[in-house]
Formats: sequence, C-alpha cells, structure tokens
Amino acid sequence: MALIKARTEAASGLLPPLCREIIKRMDKIAALTEILTLDPTNAFARYGLAMEYASQGSVETSLQEFQRLLSDHPDYTAGYFMAAQTLAKAGRTDEAKAKLTQGIASAQRTGNQHALSEMQAMLDDLDLAG
Repeated sequence: MALIKARTEAASGLLPPLCREIIKRMDKIAALTEILTLDPTNAFARYGLAMEYASQGSVETSLQEFQRLLSDHPDYTAGYFMAAQTLAKAGRTDEAKAKLTQGIASAQRTGNQHALSEMQAMLDDLDLAG
C-alpha cells in the first residue's frame, strides 16, 4: 500500500496544476463522504462537504448538503449563513433572505451574537439591493 501511495504521489508531480487541484478537491469530497458513511450525523463533515461543493460551483448539491445539515442540526448557525451566501451568489435572493431569517433565529436561540450581526448585515444588504 505504501508503494502505491509513493508512486501516486510521484506521478502527481507530473500532472498539470489544474489536474492536481481537481484530484485534491475530489479527495476532500471522498474523505468527507467516507466520514459521513461512518457517521451520517457528523455536523462538521456535512458542513465541510456542503462548503466544498459550493466552492466547486455545485450549487444544488451544496444546498442539499446544507439542508441535510440543518435538518439534523437546526442550531448549526454557520450552516444558515453559508447556505444564504451560496443562494445569494446564485442570484436566488429571496431564498437567501429566508435562510438568513432562519439563521438569525438560530443565532438568537444559541446566543451567537457575532453570527447574528453578520447575518443581519447581509440581510440588510440584500434588502437594500432590492
């Protein structure tokens, strides 16, 4: 197994940077998926998977992962904020506002003033933008 890993690492040096980046991202998704296979309710892994899909531009898959995270962990406040950012970036402003409203309620329940102020600021910005 170590020999295969060493050969793979050596060969990866021959790959163009874009290919190495794709492999690295796939490795993150594979690793997080494996963690979730072992522990489907692992909030940190679910959040990381949603974030990784969002960073790759896989909006729908990302939002599905955020939804599952928030269904299992309704007070994972950062999930609301990042889901709202993903929605806003995709031009889905009304959905982003709804997610922020839910996130603000979560932040109030958990006493997370920092998250509350960040989400309120984003909501205000979205309201101003029209």
